[in-house]
Amino acid sequence: MSGLTRQRPRRASADRGRRLGTALMLLLTFTTGMIDAVGYLGLGKVFAGNMTGNVVILGMAVTDSGQLPITGPALSLVCFASGAAIGGRALRAAAPGWSGKCTVLLGGVAAAPAVAGAALLAVGHPPRPWPGPAVSGLLALAMGAQAATARHIAVKDVTTVVVTSTMTGLAADSRWGARRAQPWVRRLSAIALISAGAGVGALLLRWNAGWAVTTAAVLTLAAALVGHRARYAGEPAPR
Repeated sequence: MSGLTRQRPRRASADRGRRLGTALMLLLTFTTGMIDAVGYLGLGKVFAGNMTGNVVILGMAVTDSGQLPITGPALSLVCFASGAAIGGRALRAAAPGWSGKCTVLLGGVAAAPAVAGAALLAVGHPPRPWPGPAVSGLLALAMGAQAATARHIAVKDVTTVVVTSTMTGLAADSRWGARRAQPWVRRLSAIALISAGAGVGALLLRWNAGWAVTTAAVLTLAAALVGHRARYAGEPAPR
């Protein structure tokens, strides 16, 4: 009986940790929506987190006679991949779940939009053309590191940067699909929050793109600090 008594608090603590980890990754999904709204609407049709969007834009730009950007999406792809490589390298020896390295990486993720927000607030609204590629590249670098960190923490269906696979799982496992049991609240929340973040980002963009990016920085830093305090022990990272 004593062994069972000791296991129950551990199990309850692990469940709370998983719920908290899910909530923090969903918060980062919301901030990605904000940052991508700024990138697309305010920085010349560039995505910082949604690399599929950048690939599609580049593909269309080849035959679009200069109507679509090339430099911005290409730079974002390179910076995102660099950020993801940095995150993967930093976490290669870390145990699955939230660790101090995850906190440091997410702190860096928060620092990038803080710097970008300060730059956008300094140049005014609408932003002048010159800081656009530099700001979008910095934001993409941060989103790549965030995606690598989220992959390591491994909250299922919440990558924090895209929701295509999440939407696929939600529809495929639904009553109209395979009718499998699924974490529909988590999946639906991820889809709703990235959309809500984009809406909030677009709204703040009316005043200055810097406000949206700075807000995302504050929320990311809050997630990093809360996660560090709780030391969420997540599922193993995908191999």
